[in-house]
Amino acid sequence: MKRSNGMIILIGIIVVLAASLVVLLVYVNNQQPATRGIAPITQVEEMEPDSSKWGINFPNQYSTFKLTETNNTRTTVGGSEPYSRLEEDPRLVTLFGGYPFSKDYNEDRGHLNSLTDVEATLRVNEKTAGTCYSCKSADNPRLWADMGMAEFDKTLFKDLGEQISHEIGCANCHEANTMRLKVTNPALEEALEAQGKDWRTFTRQEMRTVVCANCHVEYYFAGDGKYLTFPWEGGTRIEDIAGYYQELGFKDWDHPQSGAAMIKMQHPEYELFTADSTHYKAGVACADCHMPYTRDGAAKFSTHDVKSPLLNAETACGACHTDVGYVTGRVATIQKQVNDTLLATEDALVEAIQAIEAASKVSTASADLLGEARNLHREAQLRWDFIAAENSMGFHNPEEALRILASATDMARQAQLKAVQAAGSVGILQTSSQ
Repeated sequence: MKRSNGMIILIGIIVVLAASLVVLLVYVNNQQPATRGIAPITQVEEMEPDSSKWGINFPNQYSTFKLTETNNTRTTVGGSEPYSRLEEDPRLVTLFGGYPFSKDYNEDRGHLNSLTDVEATLRVNEKTAGTCYSCKSADNPRLWADMGMAEFDKTLFKDLGEQISHEIGCANCHEANTMRLKVTNPALEEALEAQGKDWRTFTRQEMRTVVCANCHVEYYFAGDGKYLTFPWEGGTRIEDIAGYYQELGFKDWDHPQSGAAMIKMQHPEYELFTADSTHYKAGVACADCHMPYTRDGAAKFSTHDVKSPLLNAETACGACHTDVGYVTGRVATIQKQVNDTLLATEDALVEAIQAIEAASKVSTASADLLGEARNLHREAQLRWDFIAAENSMGFHNPEEALRILASATDMARQAQLKAVQAAGSVGILQTSSQ
């Protein structure tokens, strides 16, 4: 009997504890986000572009974020020092011939230089669309909400600039007060929707990569209104993107030497990293490496001094890897291999351009074969540029980077051969190689 009474009491205690837990969970989940966790010192207006106001509540994040203005340190194959890529690699002048990147192509600096750098580049002129501000300012979320993205994009750059005064900041990635990570760029939301994805269902760890896709992606300006669009409808791998552009018949410019309809790729870090890379499959997020957790006394926070992990390897890499020296050595080996392959691809592209140009001057040249050569030039160069414009020199996904460059080199050599066949003379091949 005593045993039965004891069992009844135990069951009663379990029921009471379970009911208490349910009540507690319901209470917590029904709290307004702003009251959960540490209460903010001050309320920040939604889409507030001035990051210093957010910094009152989050001083560690803000103080480290300010370091992005001066963290201009160069790494072996990149970094954030604003050197001229054209001076570093003159082949780029040929590859981007007829396009503004042949006049001005500098390495990007940290986030707090975003506005200064875009307004100073020689690639901007009187006809430049406001779309070019899309990834440069914390004023954007507010302007997108007030104007709509279509109006924002079609407004001239010089006119839109009168409403923009804040560099990239907190509002580009966070919801005010709750600091919830969010998609702020309408183009990213539309691209995810086209794939049947809703970012609101993503985990916080997933969002620590997705928020980077507000900017660090391939994109193009669609139509006369220069509407910002991510070419992800068929997928985010290079073959999907290339096929999308082919079907659309889109081009950024015509190459003056080869006559090919060209595509300029833009920093596709998100696409390369999420293409089944080793770190991505392991659940690593962009922020884990570029904004690693650090400490200020007892406070643990994600540093917002966004930069190459190589400049903070003990913290960025050491969180997962015990032998940081080995890891950084592996990075150097991988990046050298990718860079060497990249330069070999550039040589193949330049020779293809020269061969097509020479063949086009032959009056009896086959128009069909020349057309094939030009299309191969286009396809080869956009693949090369997918890796060249991406900011990790292949490390975000080494296997994929080398696969893409191998394909690009093969296509470039095919373009060169088609040009020779079009002209009916092997002499053109010999001339282009000299």
